[in-house]
Amino acid sequence: MAAEKKIGLSLSGGGYRAAAFHLGTLRKLHEMGILHQVDVLSTISGGSITGAYYCLNNKDYEAFEKHMLEALGHKNVIKEVFLSFTFIRTVLFLLVFLAPAIYVLFTPYAWLSPILIAVMLYLFVRFQFAIFPVSKEVERAYDKFFYKEATLSQLTNKPLLAIGSTNLQTARPFTFSRLKMEDSVYAFMDTPVRFKHDAFPVARAVMASSCVPFAFTPVPIDKDFYESSSDVIRVNPQLVDGGVYDNQGIHKITQANSMYGCDIIITSDAGNKLPFEGSHNNLLILLIRTMDVFMARIKNFQMTQDIYANAATANRQIAYLSLGWNLEECIPRFIDNLIGGKITEEVMEAHQFKPEWVADPKRYRKELTTYLENEVDYKKILQHNLKPPQLTIARSVGTNLTPLSKEELTYLAIQAANLTELQVRLYCPTLTQPR
Repeated sequence: MAAEKKIGLSLSGGGYRAAAFHLGTLRKLHEMGILHQVDVLSTISGGSITGAYYCLNNKDYEAFEKHMLEALGHKNVIKEVFLSFTFIRTVLFLLVFLAPAIYVLFTPYAWLSPILIAVMLYLFVRFQFAIFPVSKEVERAYDKFFYKEATLSQLTNKPLLAIGSTNLQTARPFTFSRLKMEDSVYAFMDTPVRFKHDAFPVARAVMASSCVPFAFTPVPIDKDFYESSSDVIRVNPQLVDGGVYDNQGIHKITQANSMYGCDIIITSDAGNKLPFEGSHNNLLILLIRTMDVFMARIKNFQMTQDIYANAATANRQIAYLSLGWNLEECIPRFIDNLIGGKITEEVMEAHQFKPEWVADPKRYRKELTTYLENEVDYKKILQHNLKPPQLTIARSVGTNLTPLSKEELTYLAIQAANLTELQVRLYCPTLTQPR
């Protein structure tokens, strides 16, 4: 049955943490014989780092994983930015104003100091993206560490990679793939705006996908990549992190009228529980925290709309897993969803549930628990479960682009692998059945 359906896999955002977590998902799907069946791979931000490299090097899975682990453990994107000429030039620009501003404090012209600092701040704020185009340096680091000047045309045919970003001009997703790059708003204009995608750099697409607001500069589309030169003045795409619109990457593959739409979906989410502790004593922290709240709200909405409601109305098999989840909670949650009418008939039939269990799952919760534990080989999966201190290490990893320790890489991948196997066996049972 699964062979007749399109299979989609989405990898969420989350910097190097996400890139490492998703390696565990890919590893387990490879071991289960599912990865090579995936038709569409939808990625966001940190998920795009791993997804794009996989779709350039998926002929030898072991070699791909080995290189990714090495890169995530040693390649420092932020250090590369700080050592760049662009950063040094920016520091020199600031020193041109700061040095005399400090010097005049010890002269009769001390009143000039605040004026110099005010001019510096005005110019930096007014021309920040021109003075310090940090995204260009991150793109260079991505290309150096991962993509080696690859273009979208070099991505694999299967899976079809859809790299997601957010277009600030239209407030809609902007997607890069081997077949096209587009924003639906542009595509459905009276005279559609189309782009030359073949030669577009993979590193730039991944940069756009991971362009965190407040940290990086928006990524434009150079005029050379427009099919019609007249379109350059008609639209002005400014691309930022795909997570602003959809941090799980699930939106594209649940759209029935999209070329990326799929029937069976696996979503790997490297997001963690939103912490309550922390200070909010300056504007930057407040803005970042506010953005976190917005993204958490979007995530909760998408889980309702794109996972539970979508599975029920479209009769899709959708397996979702998140770094913040505990392995022990998965089967109880599945039964809760069964009680709430959120498990499709196809999934129930594949599990061969007894009619009385389907009719009154709440009454037969104990029997269902025992049955599912046996069916998914839960005890075997649980043997690999991380201990609480190991989970703490995995969940404490930040979302920046600095190297991870061997422990962090190992625990993130193990947590993802365990959750992937259990959730796929629970929610996408036809993928694990003999065909």
